[in-house]
Amino acid sequence: MSASHWGSPAASKRALLIHGLTASSQSWEGIAQLLVAEGFFVVAPNLLGHAWRRGTDYRISTLAEDLRPYFAMDMPYDVIIGHSLGGLVALSLFPYLPKTKETTVILVDPPLELTVEQFKKSKNKFLKEIEDSKTADEHMAEHPAWSRSNSILRALGVYMCDRIVVEGIFEHNTPWSFSGLLKNIPPHVKTALLVSDPERGSVCHLEQVSHDVKTKVFIEIGHWIQYECPDAIMDEVSLPRANL
Repeated sequence: MSASHWGSPAASKRALLIHGLTASSQSWEGIAQLLVAEGFFVVAPNLLGHAWRRGTDYRISTLAEDLRPYFAMDMPYDVIIGHSLGGLVALSLFPYLPKTKETTVILVDPPLELTVEQFKKSKNKFLKEIEDSKTADEHMAEHPAWSRSNSILRALGVYMCDRIVVEGIFEHNTPWSFSGLLKNIPPHVKTALLVSDPERGSVCHLEQVSHDVKTKVFIEIGHWIQYECPDAIMDEVSLPRANL
């Protein structure tokens, strides 16, 4: 298993963080440190095709199945956070969650549905990102709200991925349709959906979301909510934590 860890394995609370396309486990550094300060042991796996991992099947269900060892012996997690592609993987993990443990799942701007046009545009965007990878300084210039650390980790994630993975992610998930995963949320799972500003590149659209899912939209915040507004994520962690 390829993953980053923060905090003590003996901590009373556990969190699983799942990164998005062309990112890596290390991209969660900021959120992970905040969770550790709240008494969590944090685990962030590297998805197939990322951080130099190789695979041949990049279906969302396969990415989720690859994470099954993290739930060995009914290993429970108090919180699971998935960003973008990682949000779809998090939704696919519901069958692996112990029914005896309440789990909070926080979905950070996941692309639930893509039209044919959006699909092509998104694929080309990621391929260009791989071909013309940006430096940390370029990321900071484009995203003033990002810290230098976040910018470095973003650049590193792209560097450790390649176009074969991007092509596989899109080709193996056609048509791109995952909003149905929100329709059967188990009673032991509390789900929160955080959506970035449509004017700032949000890839999650409210019309695709079931009405019974707790949803918050963050105006003037971009797709990388964990970089621009980490408190928005921590607020969702702290609210249910008192009941765990």
